[in-house]
Amino acid sequence: MKKFYYTIGEVSNLLGVKPHVIRYWEGEFSFLRPKKSAGRIRKFSEEHILLLRKIHDLLYNQRFTIEGARQKLKQDRESLKSLHPVEQIELDFSASKAPLPNPELKQTLQVVRGELLKLQQMCKQYK
Repeated sequence: MKKFYYTIGEVSNLLGVKPHVIRYWEGEFSFLRPKKSAGRIRKFSEEHILLLRKIHDLLYNQRFTIEGARQKLKQDRESLKSLHPVEQIELDFSASKAPLPNPELKQTLQVVRGELLKLQQMCKQYK
C-alpha cells in the first residue's frame, strides 16, 4: 500500500542524507514546504520527495551551488508555467481544415479534456 505522507526519517533514508540536511534544504528552497502536524512533525508527500530528489541530484551529482540549484529549479518552474494552460485547448473542429472526427473520437477528446482540467485543478492545490 502506498503512503500519502512520509516522515523526515523515512525521506532521509530514501535519499541517503541526514535529516538535518533536509531541514536545511527546507530553509534554502522556499517552495519546499512540507505539511507539519500538531506535534510539528514534517509530513512529506510524493511531490516533495520528487523535489528533494531533484535538489539532491543538482547538489551532489551536477555539483550546483545552493544558489545555482535554486535558480535552476526556479527556471524549470517558470518554463512549466509558460506552457499553454489546459483551458486553452479548443475542441472546435469547424475552423480547422481537417475533416471532422467521428463522433466517438470527438466524445473521447472531450472526456480527455475533462480529465486534464481535473488534473490541472489538483496541481493548483500544490502550488
